[in-house]
Amino acid sequence: VQLQASGGGLVQAGDSLRLSCATPGRTFTGYVMGWFRQAPGKEREFVAAISWNTFSTYYSDSVKVRFTISRDNAKNTVYLQMNNLKPEDTAVYYCAAKRGPIIITTPTTYDFWGQGTQVTVSS
Repeated sequence: VQLQASGGGLVQAGDSLRLSCATPGRTFTGYVMGWFRQAPGKEREFVAAISWNTFSTYYSDSVKVRFTISRDNAKNTVYLQMNNLKPEDTAVYYCAAKRGPIIITTPTTYDFWGQGTQVTVSS
């Protein structure tokens, strides 16, 4: 199973970015799609997730209000719209897929992972 994350880059504080997670040739009906991030020297942390079937979403407190996760069934793609970026958002961002409809924030519960895309926010 292939998850292709893209859209990262170098931006200034206050800017926006949209990350994409493409799943070529595969739909994730019944899965939860999540975004995680990992900064240097830190553990991978949950950012946001969406249930493919129910559209339910969940966000970490640190990104709530600023980030929005969404999906496009026709394109088999999940997005993470990131607004008002802060330097502390700097990390490699990973998309992941978890079997089952329940949103869980623990990375080890996710079954498939993309390669990651770097987001760097300068102050």
